[in-house]
Amino acid sequence: MISSELKSSNGHLVIGGVDSVELAHEYGTPLVVYDVEQIRQTINSFRASFEQSGFKYEISYASKAFATVAMYQVLKQEHLHTDVVSGGELFTALKAGFPADKISFHGNNKSLEELEMAVDNHIGVVIIDNFYEIELLEKVLNEKNASINVMLRLTPGISAHTHKYDQTGQVDSKFGFDVESGQAEKALQLVLKNSNMNLIGIHAHIGSQIFGIEGFTMLAHKMVEISNDWHQKYDFTPQVLNLGGGFGISYTSEDEPIGADVFIKQITKVVKKDAQKDGLSLPEIWIEPGRSIVGPAGYNLYTIGSHKDIPNLKSYINVDGGMGDNIRPALYQAKYEAVVANKMDAKLTQDVHVSGKYCESGDILIDSVQLPDVVPGDVLAMLDTGAYGYSMASNYNRNPRPAVVFAEGGKAKLVVKRESFEDLTKLDLDYL
Repeated sequence: MISSELKSSNGHLVIGGVDSVELAHEYGTPLVVYDVEQIRQTINSFRASFEQSGFKYEISYASKAFATVAMYQVLKQEHLHTDVVSGGELFTALKAGFPADKISFHGNNKSLEELEMAVDNHIGVVIIDNFYEIELLEKVLNEKNASINVMLRLTPGISAHTHKYDQTGQVDSKFGFDVESGQAEKALQLVLKNSNMNLIGIHAHIGSQIFGIEGFTMLAHKMVEISNDWHQKYDFTPQVLNLGGGFGISYTSEDEPIGADVFIKQITKVVKKDAQKDGLSLPEIWIEPGRSIVGPAGYNLYTIGSHKDIPNLKSYINVDGGMGDNIRPALYQAKYEAVVANKMDAKLTQDVHVSGKYCESGDILIDSVQLPDVVPGDVLAMLDTGAYGYSMASNYNRNPRPAVVFAEGGKAKLVVKRESFEDLTKLDLDYL
């Protein structure tokens, strides 16, 4: 649903106070646009909820949702923490001037070189995922005569009700140390013996695009239970409980996400009650929102081209982008809504498929959406595309990746250039 403040007097979609049609004309399409003020407002809503709880906390932005130099600079302005999952994300954050001590490093198969980068740059915490990583990190720390803060990523046996590819907390997962089998406890023993690793807490993440509160409350109970068990057995009490992210957003009218205030109020209530019952000091609580921070603030702008009418079936409206700039519909069967940015006041007259230009039958961005009459040259805006669109973009069919623009306060700034055809071949080498 588009609110009235997102429409201009001439019936155009407005993003961050800027006419989206003018953006499409100035920067070309496909184009990714972010309303930066909306990003800031979402961050502040998380922060306000935690301030009311009385807990120490960190809001750690999950970089994989969208990672560019400009995004990290906004996070720095907002004094946020961030987590990275690759050497590339770490490099980008550092290049943006993001404080290294406010970076945590995730990943189930970190390389030796990535761990060396993390240690050399004195990042805030490495979140250890498996036994091999303990060995690698130990080797790096010994060779560099260094130390670093670490957390253990646990698999608590809690499954979120979401797409199977988005579930990460259940026992059968590639991520983390399994609690039920004793792997987590074995990892604890190994890390506590290593004087170069300062174990500050435990981490778990149960999935993505979660709408219910039950999984999060179960996780909060479980993490305090583990903390108490380890306190009794090893005299170790985690300073930090990192409860991950996965907070759902509304892509369509069918989605009913929980608010940040509801989620934070509930998990802090559970942690406080359980910790006090067990005689534990209150830990810091960290969360890792990514999608919920950038998803609703993002828009993908396309130019409408050809269409295909089929008797007694929905028409296909074709745009100049597709699965190369948003793979989620093909990969996850993700649903989106869209509007025609230059016809916001026009009557809706047709139920159509929105299809991309890629040479795949599965390149359908939206399977069913109500649109007004359209003609080639109209600008279609897909809504809530800010998470996992640009970050998963590819050069499939040798199409360049789109430009990215930040809009705020009525002004727009190009923050990622559009790739050129020349860019597509810059790493290619001659064979003959």
